[in-house]
Amino acid sequence: MLIFRGTPLYLAKITITLRKSILDPQGKAIHHALESLQMNSVQEVRIGKHIEMKIDAPNKEEAVLVTETACKKLLANPVMEDYTFSVEKISEGFGI
Repeated sequence: MLIFRGTPLYLAKITITLRKSILDPQGKAIHHALESLQMNSVQEVRIGKHIEMKIDAPNKEEAVLVTETACKKLLANPVMEDYTFSVEKISEGFGI
């Protein structure tokens, strides 16, 4: 099926992690498991979330704004989590 969009499509890749000051029991458990597998070169493990969103937006600045707003209002807990993201254009807005 051919879909026509008038705006470009962007892909936001978001990484959310616990703040360094917050204990990460899952990361600690995985670290201990890796040590038991003789992977002693691993110094630390922190668990996080990876989220991808496809965004229709007229330009990259708007896609970044949508991503930032989603992170602040829903995806990340500002008390316990930090986030980083990247946004890239994946379509020019033609038929797909």
